[in-house]
Amino acid sequence: MAGAAIAVIPLVLAFLTDRPEDIGVEPYGGAAPPMVSLNTRSVGPARAAIDALRRASHRTAFWLLAGGFAICGATTVGLVGPHFIPAAHDHGMPGTTAAGLLALVGFFDIVGTIASGWLTDRVNSRLLLAWYYGLRGLSLVALPFLFSAVPDASMLLFIVFYGLDWIATVPPTVALCREEFGADGTMVFGWVFASHQVGAAIAASAAGILRTEQGSYDLAWFAAAALCMVAAGLSLALLRSDSRRVDGDATNDPSLV
Repeated sequence: MAGAAIAVIPLVLAFLTDRPEDIGVEPYGGAAPPMVSLNTRSVGPARAAIDALRRASHRTAFWLLAGGFAICGATTVGLVGPHFIPAAHDHGMPGTTAAGLLALVGFFDIVGTIASGWLTDRVNSRLLLAWYYGLRGLSLVALPFLFSAVPDASMLLFIVFYGLDWIATVPPTVALCREEFGADGTMVFGWVFASHQVGAAIAASAAGILRTEQGSYDLAWFAAAALCMVAAGLSLALLRSDSRRVDGDATNDPSLV
């Protein structure tokens, strides 16, 4: 890992730039804003992040995004990531076979994330998130019935879909943080992502406890499916904040007075 990180350094030095004018172009939207010296900032990065959280925490949209992304973490790296292989092993599937299926999730994840970025530029991100979470929930309801000693076509279909959906939630979530919180958007996404990790940690522990106490992961899959439906509802609730903002913008538009 250290070697891979070091190998990237020449690429950064050769191809990455700090400002559009470094490569002779203007920023999207017009002239570049005045540069702010890093040495003259009055607020440190930690304080800026806390201030961004304080401002965002007064907005319903923040809690809707954070709640949905916590469920995203719970149903991916919290549940499927650590527990898919042992759950498959419970049904007689060899560990190596289950690990291969999980690797396919990672492969299709790349495709799904790129496709989701393309869709985010063209479809309302709130609707995209609702679809992603809702379909994820339906797939988790089916998963306990798909396990067998030898994976069949239905399990492969689940793997392909779950891979496509795995990080598909990230592009619309990033876009909504930027759209809802403006200049604070990137820092707000950092806090929203923190909720993703909290949800993942809780789910990883809870699913393990359920497996130990009940001898089966079934309840964990069904509970995760229900949570996905909650996340879909939270995403649809963001449509209300979107409509309120649009109405407010229209009211303040001088051309419409």
